[in-house]
Amino acid sequence: MAKKTRKFKTEVQQLLDLVIHSLYSKKEIFLRELISNASDAIDRARFEALTNKGIDLAEGGGRIELVPDKEARTLTLRDNGIGMSQEEIETNIGTIANSGTRKYLESIREQAEKGTDAEFIGQFGVGFYASFMVADRVDLVTRRAGGDEAAWCWSSQGAGKYTVEEATRDASGTDVILHIAEGQEEYLDGWRLKSIVRQYSNYIDYPIVLITPAEASAEAEEDGEKEDEASSSQEEVVNAQTAIWKKARTDVTDDEYSEFYKHVSHDMADPLRIIHYAAEGTTEFLALLFIPKQAPWDLHLREERKGIHLYVKNVFISDDCRSLLPEYLRFVRGVVDSSDLPLNVSREILQDDAIIRRIRKSLVGRLLKELGDLLGKDRETYHTFYEAFGLVFKEGITQDMENNSDKLKDLLLFRSTTTEETTYTTLKEYTDRMPSGQEAIYFLIGENKAAIGHAPHLEAFRSKGYEVLLLTDPIDEWMVQRLTEYDGKSLQDIGRGDIGLGDEEE
Repeated sequence: MAKKTRKFKTEVQQLLDLVIHSLYSKKEIFLRELISNASDAIDRARFEALTNKGIDLAEGGGRIELVPDKEARTLTLRDNGIGMSQEEIETNIGTIANSGTRKYLESIREQAEKGTDAEFIGQFGVGFYASFMVADRVDLVTRRAGGDEAAWCWSSQGAGKYTVEEATRDASGTDVILHIAEGQEEYLDGWRLKSIVRQYSNYIDYPIVLITPAEASAEAEEDGEKEDEASSSQEEVVNAQTAIWKKARTDVTDDEYSEFYKHVSHDMADPLRIIHYAAEGTTEFLALLFIPKQAPWDLHLREERKGIHLYVKNVFISDDCRSLLPEYLRFVRGVVDSSDLPLNVSREILQDDAIIRRIRKSLVGRLLKELGDLLGKDRETYHTFYEAFGLVFKEGITQDMENNSDKLKDLLLFRSTTTEETTYTTLKEYTDRMPSGQEAIYFLIGENKAAIGHAPHLEAFRSKGYEVLLLTDPIDEWMVQRLTEYDGKSLQDIGRGDIGLGDEEE
């Protein structure tokens, strides 16, 4: 096929311009993103090989190579993963304009207006474009596994257009070749690449191999017969590889947990809470879960969700196993590794399998327990969690299928007529404060606390010393249809006008 030149979609070009020209404090993030993409490609090849006999995994398993070439000013990242067809190149790279792109652009612009540093690269899932922060041209040579697909070369200078043409590659996988820009030569130094890998990608499951020219010794330079040996390359595996979730918690540092979280979540912030445990009994599995500190931009775009990574006997199965957690816990990130599930597990089996249901029950119970402990022992941190995820957490009242409604009720927070602007109350705290004679829990629904806090009919409740919950989230009106009682006391909406506060004379 002759070389074809195409233009980027308008939003993609805007995205590229922001990535290339914005000032990021950590340009080295590009390497973490490319390594994550390579790891995902190998994961996918391993998974598809279970059912597709046409995929012949390379002997020895997955491998990621880093090849800096100072003379050519190129850095090549090579994997033996699933590769891409011509159509997949167009979909994944050339036309990434989707429902998230516009929101991504808006978020970056908002940060720029505030004058804050925008570390959005990984969080918004466009890590490949981070390459243009350090390269003035990027070539991608790829060949799809599982068929007689030709190899393809995608190339762009990030200036509005890209080319696609047939290429040559002996095996399936992908080479990303970065032509390093002036001033970014540090990313051609082996020591710098090693430090970045160990900081961001140390626990990638596959060996990350740094391939550099062997340094010629003085003797080799004088001896022509040893020239070939001196000019050969040397290889060094630069990551630990050992799966972090298989280690004892005492053997993992907070920094190691944090870096692994950033790898699986593509979030630049540290996690709010780490939950690492081994479940034993009828169903055994390892779980490493993280509660984020901040809500991702796509929290309410459920088609964009990337949650729990599922492994079975060390084989990657899914990076978004939605059967393991209910929707109201979709913000949780992490890994579950089970030895009980069959390797040929399908999406349909994941939805119906009894083992999955037992794992799900254990995960939900453990998460709710951890949140309960956080609420009781560190109220300030729990407030941080609730500010970020309270809106989706309330969905649990209407979605609960694991009979955890009582636990969920205890974890809800509310503004009220007696709380300060920055504080909340729980239902238990409310009922503990109820004066004698108050028979119900009262609430009022409105747009915000300031607007409904001065509602005229609140005066009668204040005069009685009755506290009123002020519900201002869009989901609240839907939630209270299921949240009808707590601790034997009914919840009543004072805005409906049918509340009796005293005898007929009053």
